[in-house]
Amino acid sequence: MTVIKDEWGEFLIRLARRAIEKYVRHGKTIKPPKDTPPELWEKMGVFVTLNNRHAPPKMALRGCIGFPLPIYPLVEATIKAAIYAAVDDPRFPPVRESELNDLIVEVSVLTPPELIEGPPEERPKNIKVGRDGLLIEKGIHSGLLLPQVPVEWDWDEEEFLAQTCWKAGLPPDCWLDEDTEVYRFTAEVFEEEIPWGPVRRKPLV
Repeated sequence: MTVIKDEWGEFLIRLARRAIEKYVRHGKTIKPPKDTPPELWEKMGVFVTLNNRHAPPKMALRGCIGFPLPIYPLVEATIKAAIYAAVDDPRFPPVRESELNDLIVEVSVLTPPELIEGPPEERPKNIKVGRDGLLIEKGIHSGLLLPQVPVEWDWDEEEFLAQTCWKAGLPPDCWLDEDTEVYRFTAEVFEEEIPWGPVRRKPLV
């Protein structure tokens, strides 16, 4: 996967914010800019996370949606994910125009998920908090947590697995089942420091 340069991360953050503001204010979807770096037309997974800057850190989430698999060019996937995070996250009402200046935009560019092989009880040894995100699938259920989530909540590897099971709508010990598939991935994460402010690469550890 292409390594995302800092200037590309800033480009994606600005793109995500413009997409959100255009859709919330006018109901219209922006198109990829003509000055999009060629590398950002590569197909990659991406998630856009919105946080309320006035809420406590663990209560700040305002929306998070994305694409775990590289099915769209990154520039297009970022636009789609940004709009979906703002208006289609089922956990929250759609973002209102009055909220736009309170949102911090975060973009996570994902590597393709990699199946963790071996006995289920060995899975905690095959993941690392601060490096890996998790995707768990069992039957019709699936759930994903980004690499920054267990760091923010101070989880160890087993708790991270259990919480991803919960996210999938499954019992927290489902990661011990042979028929549960557990995938890991990494991410390059960028975020605004303040709305429309400087963009930084977010450290995961």
